[in-house]
Amino acid sequence: MSVHGVDFAYRQHGPDDGVPLILLNHLSAVLDNWDPRVVDGLAARRRVITYDNRGVGASGGSTPDTIEAMARDTVLFIRALGYDRVDLLGLSMGGFVAQVVAAQEPDLVGKMILAGTGPAGGPGIDKVTSLTIKDTLKAVATRRDPKQFLFFTDTESGRRAAHAFLDRLRKSARTTATKPSRSHHSAPS
Repeated sequence: MSVHGVDFAYRQHGPDDGVPLILLNHLSAVLDNWDPRVVDGLAARRRVITYDNRGVGASGGSTPDTIEAMARDTVLFIRALGYDRVDLLGLSMGGFVAQVVAAQEPDLVGKMILAGTGPAGGPGIDKVTSLTIKDTLKAVATRRDPKQFLFFTDTESGRRAAHAFLDRLRKSARTTATKPSRSHHSAPS
């Protein structure tokens, strides 16, 4: 779908009726980084939309350099889909974006779920960038996926949960690549 000349890649899941739930992802994530167990669980009862913001993944354009610009893109994307009311689920950086969307467009947002995130200027938020860099470097040095360090505890149960999550992502990617979903929508290249 093209929005102001920028092609956005997105995927819709679940029934066509009701208020859709827009999933806003974490830093450096693409629409396929959502845990399929979470998406499928949510989509069992409602429309769920995942997408790549401008300059990310399969979407065109250049990546915004502020949360406010990402929020503007999110609003434009939602409006281009034809919705005047949505619910938002923001994970990590997606939670930052969700908060700005809700503050700037309160009539657009019904409900909002914020996960693994915090408010601008909140305790510890100033450490997010340095922790992300540290965990990403650790992942490169150990040849592991950064998500293992960013989103899971360094305990036996945390490592098992990370392994199971990453396995679900790999299986989902193989399924998507070999058997495209009828609900997959992406803009033409």
